[in-house]
Amino acid sequence: MWYAIISEDIENSLAQRLAARPAHLQRLQELKDDGRLFVAGPHPAIDSMEPGEAGFTGSLVIAEFPSLTQAQQWADADPFVTAGVYQQVTVKPFKKVLP
Repeated sequence: MWYAIISEDIENSLAQRLAARPAHLQRLQELKDDGRLFVAGPHPAIDSMEPGEAGFTGSLVIAEFPSLTQAQQWADADPFVTAGVYQQVTVKPFKKVLP
């Protein structure tokens, strides 16, 4: 089943994000290589694809896992969690309808 992992950053998270980004992207690449990643990306803090120093307010990952428990475990082990980037992470089942 698909699961949406919705994460919210702490204030001024850009420095922590940049430090943890390579490890974060590696885990996402592993999901992609396994054919389990639907979409992943950050939420810019301003209305721009390149927010610069404004940074980001959070992230969204939609990926396939065998269960909600395993999706939550994967989310809890994210390098952005351990680096203190995220203040909150919510994992919910996701039903793809369109396209």
